[in-house]
Amino acid sequence: MYGDSISAAYGMDQEQGWVNLLANRIAIDHPHYKVVNASVSGETTGGGVTRLPKSLAFHQPDVLVLELGGNDGLRGYPISNIRDNLQIMIEQAKASGARVLLIGMVLPPNYGRRYTLAFEKVFSSLAEEHSLRFVPFLLDGISTGKELVQRDGIHPTVEAQPKLLEDVWPSLLPIL
Repeated sequence: MYGDSISAAYGMDQEQGWVNLLANRIAIDHPHYKVVNASVSGETTGGGVTRLPKSLAFHQPDVLVLELGGNDGLRGYPISNIRDNLQIMIEQAKASGARVLLIGMVLPPNYGRRYTLAFEKVFSSLAEEHSLRFVPFLLDGISTGKELVQRDGIHPTVEAQPKLLEDVWPSLLPIL
């Protein structure tokens, strides 16, 4: 798992996060896989590009779940930079032999329609271009539920973590 605060279990114990729930499920259903959570709160695609080669070399993953880009969008980074960085990470992962599941993100409407649509399109176009399994929006159904979002209005609560796993699992299972 290679993501940002959403996958790093921000605001809760690591054991409560969706990636740990995924690790528990995989340990039972697919015990030949081990889940490594290399997610970092606040991570951007630029930081991800910098860290990924060492992570790939060290962990040698069969599968890479890539969940980055949300922080770039929230900071208003250029769409072309976000796309280029994700492209680099996808290519590096594939070159290492890893199969990639790309997880997309959606921005709040206050970033303007043109930027938010271009941001969303980055994920879907890369998934199509690279024939990747794809989850369009990790927080689908969570970001609008007040009881499922922490006080910051961004990060999912402990109660939302099983839903995150259930949203990712159908796209991940065929890769496994």
